[in-house]
Amino acid sequence: MATTKWALDPTHSEVQFKVKHLVISTVTGSFKKFEGEAETEGDTFEGAKVRFSADINSIDTNQEQRDEHLKGADFFDAATYPTMSFVSTSFEKVGGSDYKLTGDLTLHGVTKPVTFDVEYGGNAGDFYGNTKAGFDVTGKINRKDFGLTWSGVTEAGSIVVSEDVKLSASIQFAKQA
Repeated sequence: MATTKWALDPTHSEVQFKVKHLVISTVTGSFKKFEGEAETEGDTFEGAKVRFSADINSIDTNQEQRDEHLKGADFFDAATYPTMSFVSTSFEKVGGSDYKLTGDLTLHGVTKPVTFDVEYGGNAGDFYGNTKAGFDVTGKINRKDFGLTWSGVTEAGSIVVSEDVKLSASIQFAKQA
């Protein structure tokens, strides 16, 4: 069976994270610059090989001062670790349109295995004759596992930033000729 290559379409994709602030509310951020690709056997995605990376300097939480703090040494240290990357080790169908994507996430110079839940939205042709495939990806990491250990506590004893970070992405791939 022939190998099919798919390129991530950044104009129809988004990558976000959510983290609790003061334990009472959620701050949402996104990465504005990212790229990725998938390699499949034929047109089925089971067993696909997936690679993804995001530019840490493209972080956007809708608040410039917070973004600069996140890019700095207290958090991501974008000057030293400019990229977050993911390389899959397995992509398994668990039923219907649901998959598990497992691989190695590298963040802040630390590589750890992670598993994401994936919902496959299907394939469709666009106005230009291109075949597109859509996916919603969700998961959770503990930021301290990746050396993101900055911690603040308010005078009242509230934790400023939670350890758990929810990751989500809506990804569209374009089949390459």
